[in-house]
Amino acid sequence: MGIDESFDEFQKSVNEDVGQTRLARDRRDLFKAALKGEPDVAEAFGSGSLSRSTQLRPIHDVDIIVVHDASHHPGWGSAGLSAEHALDHTRGQINRLLGKTNGTHGNEVRLALPRNHAVKCFLDDPKDESGFTVDVMPALRQTDGTLLIPEKLTQTWVPADPEHLINLVAKRQRDWEHFRPLVRVLKQWRHDVPVTGRVKSLVMEVLALNCMPSSGNRSNGLRTFFTAAAARVHEGVSDPAGLCGEIQPDLDYIGLHTALTEAAELADRACAAAAAGNTDDALRLWQEILGDSFPAPSKPASPITAAPALISSAPALITPRPIKDAPQG
Repeated sequence: MGIDESFDEFQKSVNEDVGQTRLARDRRDLFKAALKGEPDVAEAFGSGSLSRSTQLRPIHDVDIIVVHDASHHPGWGSAGLSAEHALDHTRGQINRLLGKTNGTHGNEVRLALPRNHAVKCFLDDPKDESGFTVDVMPALRQTDGTLLIPEKLTQTWVPADPEHLINLVAKRQRDWEHFRPLVRVLKQWRHDVPVTGRVKSLVMEVLALNCMPSSGNRSNGLRTFFTAAAARVHEGVSDPAGLCGEIQPDLDYIGLHTALTEAAELADRACAAAAAGNTDDALRLWQEILGDSFPAPSKPASPITAAPALISSAPALITPRPIKDAPQG
């Protein structure tokens, strides 16, 4: 198997099943259609990784933004309880439209719970940790085109521009066909990174926007990414729109830098091996970077080359053990 074929096969283990992606989009569209019919709703559109086509298997949730007409809610957007009121209002709309018992548009929602920014809607058993949810976030459109979204914990409304990220990813995909697939690969890679805590998937996506090339094959693309990201990650990873600040303030930047550096060194060796015609060695190096799901040939066992022991009746000579430099204590 060649390098391109191995990447193709590995991508299948990363991408979500087509049927699951279709189901997620159908559920998203159901919410959009129901909410767009409300008199105070100006827009309803998808957000998150599904809308950017960078979703990783398995799909746990779908994000929807509901832009309300400010004239219907004159108090929204101001500091205070209006953030909580917006979330409660959205929960009421969802229960009335899509509630399991009496929904007028459908009966898919078992439970709707307001969280900090959005209403989490459980379409499967709420006790099932792998159950599917739809997160519906109310918002107000500002004159510059950006959004104000409620933040319940701080009783404020904060600016955001998720459409900016959607457009950036779409442009990068138009420039280079491998961009979105490799973003999914990097999101998968982060799961095995030895860091304290976790690395959010959005961190990897924004790093890819900043550090991934716009041409070339996948091997060189990943090598370029790992090298550039290792050098850049200490600068922090922030919202590309410049509105929401740092994406993950508690990120273990030192651990992630170390993992990126090690991956960059292995990727250099993999690309050098491929250039020299050593395809099997290159594949084994990519497997070391990306995990056992990346197909690579097993390393052949080393032959036994030790010379047979000499049998002698002479007494054994006792030689001093060689001294090695070793840490003390």
